[in-house]
Amino acid sequence: MAPPAAQKKPAEGKKDAKKVGKPRNYDLGNGVVRFSKTRMFHKKALYKFIGKKTAAAKKPAKPRVIEKPIGGEKNGGKRYVLVEKRRAVYPTQDRIKKRPAKQLFRDHKRSLRDTLTPGTVLILLAGSHKGKRVVLLKQLKSGLLLVTGPFEINACPLRRISQRYVIGTQTKIDISGLKLPKNINDEYFRRIRQKRPKKEEGDIFKEKKEAYKVSDQRKADQKEVDKQVFAAIRKHTDSKILLAYLSAMWGLRSSQYPHRMKF
Repeated sequence: MAPPAAQKKPAEGKKDAKKVGKPRNYDLGNGVVRFSKTRMFHKKALYKFIGKKTAAAKKPAKPRVIEKPIGGEKNGGKRYVLVEKRRAVYPTQDRIKKRPAKQLFRDHKRSLRDTLTPGTVLILLAGSHKGKRVVLLKQLKSGLLLVTGPFEINACPLRRISQRYVIGTQTKIDISGLKLPKNINDEYFRRIRQKRPKKEEGDIFKEKKEAYKVSDQRKADQKEVDKQVFAAIRKHTDSKILLAYLSAMWGLRSSQYPHRMKF
């Protein structure tokens, strides 16, 4: 008899690569998905399952006690004994468990959208300067974005804002040569809160709350940063159009939808 055909053994170390398919409904950008909720309802044929209820399968319950016969005339003839005996020894203190939720928030890793890079022109959506176009300088340790108007163009100073409240545009400025002062960090923008003095007789209307005043250090840093940003804008091929673009306010008119726009 002829020997059976030798079977080919799969090469060791090679594993079948799992094919990762693309989901049917995916994000098109700016939070807009390919199919609506109603469209997916029909695609998945969820209407076939409306009103149908499947009875949950009941698992047989394990008995906690079993009956044992007991000898003797005055012993009752039977006893109920626990299937699982209780522990004989209990610890006096509970074990200390690590709580990962108590890690410091300031040490968390910060993420940033791919479209938000230094030099990108952003549109502010919240705050006192909403609707203005600003230049992104960098991301601070807290995760907030450091932006500037510049101040001479649209009166937006150096300030922080969350990336949730900005729209990243395709307009970019080359600020690779920009050198920010080392003192500009999260602590730089923290305001000093003074405690209210105790009210005494006769001084209710004498003391007035002091309004916030911009410090000389803040003004000097603003001029230094804006000077470098202006130099980068002038190097741009369309510097005049870019200056007009930064000074103009952004807004929506009727029949305009942000998810249909390209910034």
